[in-house]
Amino acid sequence: MTTIAQQLAAIKVIPVIAIDRAEDIIPLGKALAENGLPAAEITFRSDAAVEAIRLLREAQPEMLIGAGTVLNREQAQAAKDAGATFVVSPGFNPNTVIACREIGIDIVPGVNNPSAVEAAIEMGLTTLKFFPAEASGGINMVKSLLGPYTQIQFMPTGGISPSNVKDYLAIDRVIACGGTWMVDKAMINEGRWDEIGRLAREAADLVK
Repeated sequence: MTTIAQQLAAIKVIPVIAIDRAEDIIPLGKALAENGLPAAEITFRSDAAVEAIRLLREAQPEMLIGAGTVLNREQAQAAKDAGATFVVSPGFNPNTVIACREIGIDIVPGVNNPSAVEAAIEMGLTTLKFFPAEASGGINMVKSLLGPYTQIQFMPTGGISPSNVKDYLAIDRVIACGGTWMVDKAMINEGRWDEIGRLAREAADLVK
């Protein structure tokens, strides 16, 4: 069985999706999967998140599906019940980590400083989200944190774009990046699936 880190590393760019209408996830998921990005992090920033995860799991059973912006046990449980493979949190909350362990779902918590990294390591976590990446010092900060903590690996998210994603992924132990540029909310709301597919294909080609 592959670990969540291996699954993220295989895809390299994880689309981070905020969705208003759950049903939009079906053509969106198709556009992503058919263009080389068979992954989605569906954020709990909208009420449609749980239903969108459920619909995507039914439509794309092989897809790597994460639930983002998970802040507590209830959201983690809802994500798992809907079919998410893993959850992602903006920060490091030990209670959420414990909850995920107890219900049996992987968590990639957010960190951006040494104290949070050490707290995560203390709980046995080594695959971490570096967030918000650009606002927290970007590539220089990633390298600075990876230096002393040789057991961790990062998925930077926040401010990642086609202009910097390859620079992040060139860093040893940066296994993937989260990005929103290929799943812009306006494009989703307007049903621009061909455009999303084109951007997904460009992103997949960029990081090959």
